Formats: sequence, C-alpha cells, structure tokens
Amino acid sequence: MSQKLSPQARRDKAARDKAYAMTPDRRKKKAHAQREARANPDAAKGKDYDHKDGRWESPAQNRGNDGEGTKKEGGKNYKI
Repeated sequence: MSQKLSPQARRDKAARDKAYAMTPDRRKKKAHAQREARANPDAAKGKDYDHKDGRWESPAQNRGNDGEGTKKEGGKNYKI
C-alpha cells in the first residue's frame, strides 16, 4: 500500500529514495543479489536476498529482520 503523500512530498521522497539506492553500498548489494538470482532462479523466485544471513528469505521476514525489528539492524554487519 502506497503512502498518502502530497505531490511535493512524493517528489522529495522519490529523490531521497533514488539517492539512497545509488550509494555504493546499495549498488553492491543489488548487484550481488542479481548474481545470486541468476545463479539459482528457482530459489530466488518471490524472495529477497538477505545479505546478513547469506540466504533467500520472504520479503516480510527479510525486511523485518527475522522478527527482531529494524532498530537493532544497521551498520556494516553484512556479507557481500
């Protein structure tokens, strides 16, 4: 479900999201996930690659930090 934002807020958020997505760290993670998906498309179907655990997980599990919430998550605790 998309957020209900004003047109100006929507443009500002799109710019922030784009800037974050283009950081060197995010680009490395995206490229790595794409390589892993090409290597094993059946395992990747409908899943997100968890760079911390090094495996495919459901999007809900991956984005929720395996039920731990996202407060503890952050920093450089990822394998690429």
